[in-house]
Amino acid sequence: MKRLQGQTALITGASSGLGQGIALAMAREGAQICINYSHSQEGAEETLQEIESFGGKAMIVQADVSKQPAVKAMFQKTIQTFGTVDILVSNAGIQKDASFLDMSLEDWQKVLDINLTGQFLCAQEAAREFMRRGIVKERSQAAGKIICMSSVHDIIPWAGHINYATTKGGVLMFMKTLAQELSPYKIRVNALSPGAIKTRINESVWKDEHERKQLLKLIPYQRIGEPEDIGKAAVWLASDESDYVQGQTIYVDGGMTLYPGFVDNG
Repeated sequence: MKRLQGQTALITGASSGLGQGIALAMAREGAQICINYSHSQEGAEETLQEIESFGGKAMIVQADVSKQPAVKAMFQKTIQTFGTVDILVSNAGIQKDASFLDMSLEDWQKVLDINLTGQFLCAQEAAREFMRRGIVKERSQAAGKIICMSSVHDIIPWAGHINYATTKGGVLMFMKTLAQELSPYKIRVNALSPGAIKTRINESVWKDEHERKQLLKLIPYQRIGEPEDIGKAAVWLASDESDYVQGQTIYVDGGMTLYPGFVDNG
């Protein structure tokens, strides 16, 4: 359908996993893609090659989203190449897991810097560009779209991951407050909160039969998600089909947030 034809999407953390899945999905819908990565140039090249294999257009920009100069340079390079930015998907995120009593201040701060400050810096640059350019009716009814990638752990506590869960809870209110503030400028801000998705980071779980069965106990729909599931939801949120959706979090989780432990009356 090419629902994003002629638009430019900047996707952070697009060298693997969910970011890569979103980049491919948006490219197939006609968007030009800025593939951001922090460390894996090889993964970014893989994303680029796959997009180009079906005739899509993309570029690669290395940037640490927790550093303001790097974020500004990333947006400048994208705008120089593609003319503007229409869609931001703030997907970059990390985990530094430890029990609360053993967690170092360094690991606490690093996760906050990437997962939360990165959202702030990227959204700020995107909003400035959207307001500078305004609405281009041939491309979209909105001046711009921001999708904050979160997690089911924005509402589900996760022992042993307090830094990660805290950032995702922060993303929930960051997104809502940003949507409230930017609405008068016709800038849409929403979030996606994935559940268990098959990516390299959790490959040891979904490839092991016992671990997979244990994970499925948490998923009422009885399947582990694929990056394509998140890509499809992101495309919809970035398209005019969702033009009246503002300040919302969509949980793409197979029902993980339905508290499956209570299915037999608790």
